Amino acid sequence: MADQTPLDLFKQALTGTARAIAQEPEVEVAWSADSPAQSGKNFRVPLPGRTLPPEQAREARGFADSFALKLRHHNESVHAKGAPPEPIARACYDAIERVRYEAIGSTRFSGMKGNLDAAVELRTASDPIARANESKEVPLPTALSLMLREALTGEAIPERAQHGVDLVREEILSRIGTDMEDLAGALDDQRAFQDLTLDMLRHLELTLPDTPEDESRDDGEDEEGEAPEEDQDSDEEDDGEAQPQESDARGEVVDGEADGDAEQDTDGEQEMSDGDPSDEEGEGMQPVRPNRPWTDLPEDFDYKHYTDKFDEVIEAPELCDHEELDRLRTYLDSQLAGLQGVVTRLANRLQRRLMAQQNRSWDFDQEEGMLDAARLTRVVVSPGHALSYKIERDTEFKDTVVTLLIDNSGSMRGRPISIAAISADIMARTLERCGVKTEILGFTTRAWKGGQSREAWLADGRPANPGRLNDLRHIVYKKADEPWRRARRNLGLMMREGLLKENIDGEALLWAHTRLLARPEDRRILMVISDGAPVDDSTLSVNQAGYLESHLRKVIDWIEKQSPVQLVAIGIGHDVTRYYKRAVTIMDVEQLGGTIVEQLAGLFEVEG
Repeated sequence: MADQTPLDLFKQALTGTARAIAQEPEVEVAWSADSPAQSGKNFRVPLPGRTLPPEQAREARGFADSFALKLRHHNESVHAKGAPPEPIARACYDAIERVRYEAIGSTRFSGMKGNLDAAVELRTASDPIARANESKEVPLPTALSLMLREALTGEAIPERAQHGVDLVREEILSRIGTDMEDLAGALDDQRAFQDLTLDMLRHLELTLPDTPEDESRDDGEDEEGEAPEEDQDSDEEDDGEAQPQESDARGEVVDGEADGDAEQDTDGEQEMSDGDPSDEEGEGMQPVRPNRPWTDLPEDFDYKHYTDKFDEVIEAPELCDHEELDRLRTYLDSQLAGLQGVVTRLANRLQRRLMAQQNRSWDFDQEEGMLDAARLTRVVVSPGHALSYKIERDTEFKDTVVTLLIDNSGSMRGRPISIAAISADIMARTLERCGVKTEILGFTTRAWKGGQSREAWLADGRPANPGRLNDLRHIVYKKADEPWRRARRNLGLMMREGLLKENIDGEALLWAHTRLLARPEDRRILMVISDGAPVDDSTLSVNQAGYLESHLRKVIDWIEKQSPVQLVAIGIGHDVTRYYKRAVTIMDVEQLGGTIVEQLAGLFEVEG
């Protein structure tokens, strides 16, 4: 005990308190230099300084208290059953539920109040609401949750967010009436609170009125043993905690499922090329379909960009000098020294499985070929025997290229992007050993809130429905024909402060897909690693709801039905199975390395 540091003692106290609050003896608290996160009973809270500055200690306590309150007062099954399908409505619904269980702690435990306030301050610090100058720039989930927190606990809006909330407060209050007062009376009843929340979202016109299907779902909520499909997202709210800045305003938005009507939009414009929409009709088919006109894009994507002259496709070394790349790569290696051994062992397993598929076999008792050593006795006893040879036969193994397309958005900051980078690095090395070429790509935007594209739109008088309104940045970390040793340090770029911004997935998917189509290999695999749906504030604020998400769905649908490219996705903390037919969701980013291995191995075994 004598050699324990103040940080060690503080962590012990924090763990004991969290266990008591959650009434769960298996809770474990660990420090995180990245974003706070909860995975089941494992909490990662902000690492305070060695001298335990009071404000940093309060932040650590605040996140530990919030995670513990969620374990005790939040039922994920009930929450998922009532979740609205509309993206913005779902984001508000999730944010309001967090306000509920944090308000229980804040109003009943005086010692928790200051801690939770510190956590809210930290979440708000770099939320888009702190930078908003117009009402359309204010993320509604953040504004609504802060207003509700104020109504339930009496706590003032954080100073950074005050101006943003004031921009939308009057309009929100004029629509919801007494909804917030009603919510205050149902704090202890999650289901009643959930129903009142849905009423408020309908008053805000974020979700549709109840349908007979909704009512039948509500009637069946009490029946045990009927787990909804959404239950696989049991830790979605955790991810919201894990990204206290961007996620409150953008990460939680991706939880929602696009309105089905948005998927039926037609007569749109797609900038890359024209196509034949009739080829989309074959439901349930799987690639490969080499006889289909898969190089043509359908015309019904209903998607356009305002301008593409500011977009860029850039190689990683062009974004920073060699010295910085070396420093960033060293930092990446130091961050994940422990994880690398685990992922390497998994990669070795993949290598063994691939090599097994490439093993050569022999035809024995042949009249010519190589002398069969096992038949030497026969040769000595009967030299004239003709069947003493063997012929080597190669097992067919399709020439293959794999593209890893990594989401470089702001919500991936911290441990998710670190593990994505190191996993991609090890996969490239492993596949190269097996003769499988690997390309590593990333996608983000050049600026927050639109950049030069938005400025051009403003200068042109803000024409309606401009389409995509941000400058794309597509990054090539490793080309397919580039040896792994030459590209290794490029992956450190993902650690660069300021690189990760917003994400426009549909166009990134088309870009990566186009690069794959140009490859000569027989088998082409595209693996997307992301933590949610596309979000770009400037585009979503001036186009119809679900604009980017609808485009992504149509692109995925077209690739899965028409293209020879095999498409698979891994979602980090958010359910991507709602977009991709072949997908898996992981709630802990440390599962990423193993998941990549299993998904790739499955594709090779099915198609090999």
